[in-house]
Amino acid sequence: MAAEELLNEIKRVVKEEPLFADAISDIDFEGPKVVLYCRNLDLLTQNGDAIKELARRIRKRITLRPDPSILTEQKEAEEEIRQVVPPEAGIVDIVFSPDVGEVAIEAQKPGIAIGKGGALLREMMRRISWTPRVVRALPIQSDIVRNIRYSVIQASAEHREIMRKIGRRIHREPKAKAGWVRVSTLGGSREVGRSSFFLHTPESRVLLDCGINVTSDERAFPHLEAPELRLSELDAVIISHAHLDHMGFVPYLFKYGFEGPVYCTLPTRDLAVLLQLDYIEIAEREDKPLPYDKKDIRTFVQHTIPLDYGDVTDISPDIKITFHNAGHILGSAITHIHVGEGLYNILYTGDLKFDRTRLFSPAVHTFPRLETLIIDSTYGGAEDIQPFRADAEKEFIRVVAETIKRGGKVLVPVFAVGRAQEIMVLLDDCRRAGMLDNIPVYLDGMIWEATAIHTAYPEYLCPELREQIFHQDRNPFLSDMFTHVTGPDQRAQVIDGEPAVILSTAGMMAGGPVIEYFKALAPDPSNALAFVGYQCEGSLGRRIQKGWREIPLRGAGGRVEEVKVNMEVRTIEGFSGHSDRAQLLNYIRKIVPKPERVICCHGDDSKCVDLASAIHKLFKIETRAPANLDTIRLC
Repeated sequence: MAAEELLNEIKRVVKEEPLFADAISDIDFEGPKVVLYCRNLDLLTQNGDAIKELARRIRKRITLRPDPSILTEQKEAEEEIRQVVPPEAGIVDIVFSPDVGEVAIEAQKPGIAIGKGGALLREMMRRISWTPRVVRALPIQSDIVRNIRYSVIQASAEHREIMRKIGRRIHREPKAKAGWVRVSTLGGSREVGRSSFFLHTPESRVLLDCGINVTSDERAFPHLEAPELRLSELDAVIISHAHLDHMGFVPYLFKYGFEGPVYCTLPTRDLAVLLQLDYIEIAEREDKPLPYDKKDIRTFVQHTIPLDYGDVTDISPDIKITFHNAGHILGSAITHIHVGEGLYNILYTGDLKFDRTRLFSPAVHTFPRLETLIIDSTYGGAEDIQPFRADAEKEFIRVVAETIKRGGKVLVPVFAVGRAQEIMVLLDDCRRAGMLDNIPVYLDGMIWEATAIHTAYPEYLCPELREQIFHQDRNPFLSDMFTHVTGPDQRAQVIDGEPAVILSTAGMMAGGPVIEYFKALAPDPSNALAFVGYQCEGSLGRRIQKGWREIPLRGAGGRVEEVKVNMEVRTIEGFSGHSDRAQLLNYIRKIVPKPERVICCHGDDSKCVDLASAIHKLFKIETRAPANLDTIRLC
């Protein structure tokens, strides 16, 4: 059924219901949802069951919006909101979006602003007719989150038109009759970096991730030149999580013809913008060609459709997706893909952690149906068995304590997203337990901004950490042991100052402030360099791990200088946000239902092949470890 025919059918169904007939002023698409504009306030506030029944009948997600004619004037509406919401909710800001009839209420304690069972939301709507949306005020101020929130609100008319066009494309009339599913590997196969997979059916074209390999100039970008891929024909891009090797190339798509939606979680969207902006800033400083600019990143934001875990969403005429927790970083998602009317089901894990960490619950492993599993193989080799997390934590704290005792500093290269926050929570817990007395911890690079985004979305963290933040008023990210380094002058003071722990980006030492610390601290044997994350082949971090004791680095004026590495170098396994070999096999063992086929990707050549072989031998499942540009017919 074509989009216009579908709208007409929905209008017919609505007219048949007395409750809706006189209340609905307009019906339109907004991305994958159907939007009903209401001139009857009772329909907005009191008829949830009736709306659910209507959604069941038309088999579409429904959003209700107030008709513009019933909206209270903004100044009066703000006064009413402040009368309804108790002062202890801590309203920080109130922003109206007239084009969609929404008002965003930023509050320090959202639960109080919402009221028990949403009672205050309903009362606000009854008084002002606007749809109130309560958002959490940021415990740590984040320019990224604030700018994204305001840009979406301020461009609501433009965003609404984009979503209307996307909705019509999603709900177009299917033309193809035959049923088949294929996947082409455009990057991230038998390698780590530039992950991208092209899923195609007779009807749909979908890109799963579109990343960059920041450690390589020759193999930096996915194979978007593949003949089967045309950007203008893409139905959607799905981002599994906000690491550059999975989403760093997405803005490029908009620069060269893509006009469709990007699906990800809210924290993934915000973290992606942070890392994309940093990527182009570094490229500018190093005088490298820019694949895209800030305008393309803004376009990416306007085309993003955020989804919560568990939301079943149409993204094309024959594909539905559902996100589930992947346990890797904030907002990381396993994508369950349902093709056709029961034709085929695919699970794309992105990066996966099937173990409990200080930040996240283990990856979800139960699904309604599953035929093919595409799985992360970063640590899929036979020797890739990580220590228990508790042992890794003890080893890290021991290195810190010994280095501080001898008067040195511990430099920890970390990824701004995920590993930095994991170490922060560990350090805070150890200090509270009396294991680390008054040791200052300095955060440099994007860590502070990324941590602010973590505080904006505590619902994506594990229950124990949420409990601390929500109910015990003990947010570890706000500990006074952490100091944000804001520029070169303060960085120089840290280098010359007292013994300390320094968490700094970049995690693989491919640029960033960690290089400045390394140059200054490496010659002194009292200092220590502690690796807690994966070091890709070819990266500076990997060379240091291999034992290089003289490192050529570009200094002031572009001159190359040799840095002598006399500091202690330690690699502490066990902090990875990826599952190791045992956890990956355990995931296959416990996943429900059992897949018919497993495709191993995102790992060095030998690791992908080794994991695929082990899965086949242990579970008698068909396995593949494709190379880039391979195409596999799934059904």
